[in-house]
Amino acid sequence: MCTGAILDAERLVVQKILLIEDDAKLATLMCEYLGHYGFDVSTASRGDTAVDSVRKNSPDLVVLDVMLPGLNGVDVCKGIRTFSTVPVLILTARGESHDQVLGLDIGADDYVVKPADPPVLLARIRALLRRAGESAQTGAPTECDPLRYGRLAIYVQDRKVIWRDQTIDLTSTELNLLLILASAPGVVLSRDAILQKLRGIGFDGIDRSTDVGISKLRRKFDDSAGEPRRIKTVWGRGYLFAPSEWED
Repeated sequence: MCTGAILDAERLVVQKILLIEDDAKLATLMCEYLGHYGFDVSTASRGDTAVDSVRKNSPDLVVLDVMLPGLNGVDVCKGIRTFSTVPVLILTARGESHDQVLGLDIGADDYVVKPADPPVLLARIRALLRRAGESAQTGAPTECDPLRYGRLAIYVQDRKVIWRDQTIDLTSTELNLLLILASAPGVVLSRDAILQKLRGIGFDGIDRSTDVGISKLRRKFDDSAGEPRRIKTVWGRGYLFAPSEWED
């Protein structure tokens, strides 16, 4: 049995949440709260556009209000279930037992009544994501298996990196940074999200340690400082690990 990985999968992967909520103030507060805990949160405010938003965003979890303009949350959930098994958490002021039963019967995975205590909501979200991850593990990499992208292999448990058949000497911080990036391929990670995962603190607008670390990784993996391909800079947003650029 493999144990002992310093950065577990739940911390490494930036998980995407789609919040379907028409109360703009509440949506903003929830985005800020969940973003503080490392989630990538996008929003939709209308029921008649929500199903398309799920198709386009491919979230890891949907938080769904029931009372929405255009189409109610019950019908939105039914629409989602025609093509996706994404976890759906219904968040609504309607707390009667028959409403909860209806929500679960039409395919929701959990039901939280407003006003929700933020730590409780966070715990429910994490539990749903954890269960979804456990049920989707068939064929997924484990701590014993390396993360592989072309000629790059990252052995999490052994804390070893192979690039072009050679072992790459990385500091502990550099390896942790590479793991954070490689565990979210194709996802733009902000400095704040990276620092939260790397050191448990947010970006204060001054700390340049992430930029320095990225520069060091680029040098070690022959990634151009002027036009990086493997670890890209997305101006104004953060950094992106490009999974298709590690073949050569």
